Amino acid sequence: MFSATIFNIGPYQICFWNIILLSIIFLIAVISRRVIHRLLKRYLKNANIILEGRRVTWLKLFSQSVYLLALYIGILSLKFNNPYVTFSDFLNFNILKFTKFKLNFYHCLILISIFYGAKIMSNVVKLYISRKYRENSQYDRGSEYVYNQIAKYIIYIFSILMSFQVLEIDLTILLTGSAALLVGLGLGLQDVFKDMIAGIVLLFEGNVKVGDIVEISSTGKSSGIIAKILRINVRTTQIETREGNVIIIPNTRLTQDNVENWSHGSELSRFTILVTVNYGSNSELVTRLLKQAALAHPKVKKNQPVLVRLSNFSDNGLEMELIFWADQSWDINNYKSEIRMEIDRLFREYKITIPYPQRVIHQGNNII
Repeated sequence: MFSATIFNIGPYQICFWNIILLSIIFLIAVISRRVIHRLLKRYLKNANIILEGRRVTWLKLFSQSVYLLALYIGILSLKFNNPYVTFSDFLNFNILKFTKFKLNFYHCLILISIFYGAKIMSNVVKLYISRKYRENSQYDRGSEYVYNQIAKYIIYIFSILMSFQVLEIDLTILLTGSAALLVGLGLGLQDVFKDMIAGIVLLFEGNVKVGDIVEISSTGKSSGIIAKILRINVRTTQIETREGNVIIIPNTRLTQDNVENWSHGSELSRFTILVTVNYGSNSELVTRLLKQAALAHPKVKKNQPVLVRLSNFSDNGLEMELIFWADQSWDINNYKSEIRMEIDRLFREYKITIPYPQRVIHQGNNII
């Protein structure tokens, strides 16, 4: 009963016992991989060997090689009820076969090896680029990310081309025969292609890099969102707002909208805090207190002028502008808040009143 064939995998007939054996083999592989990984980390820790990027990569590859051994043993276990089927018969078994195309398990094994090798190569190149960049005194995280991404794309493009070569697919015939389909896809997915081209432009130009703080605003709008660039992919970019939210935006937002990069150019920027005081307040005292509050903050540049201007006679009082210089910072709103708190403390100490909106209604000769 348990030896009856349930289904076939290539030339192998699979019964209940085969499924049990395969399950046991891969369960042992999972447990062995975790045990080996843990023992190696414990040994390296006891030997006071610091796990850097390269050692971590080789540790993962070594521990994951258990799965390759488990796959080979799993295929050999199928000989339990298939004694006359060899491993070569399994590899040469055709999964798909057409006039000019065939796909067998050997091809699948080669394709898996190509992309697994591409992953290893990508990690090795990433480690090499990271080491070279971090040895440089003028280390730039954004440039390192750009070169890592470009290297990864090149490696995987070559992997895809090698896969076509292994499958004996003629790319010329494929592209010629699918020209009309590609035109249709191009029209239907033109926004996707625009985002992909924008992603390549962002990576090569380097005007916006990973780690930069930018202010993104649509054309014609003065205000926008301030965010930190986390990751630039082929089609989309991940940004983090001040609220801690991660937003995925199309790359065209960074190439077509107005983008002010706080991380480029001068590190200094001028900021303004608006304050309204009652009519009749001592404007000279108000000016001195506002400057005192700004200069008391450690992030305000003391070598730059701190100005106070009377900007307007409003309905509710005198509108004053406190103007100071500070570094473009992710936390500039927190700095402004701390300065406003100091202004409030000084105003209460010196009896300076900040007015609130009032309306006086006249009824005849009486004021209500």
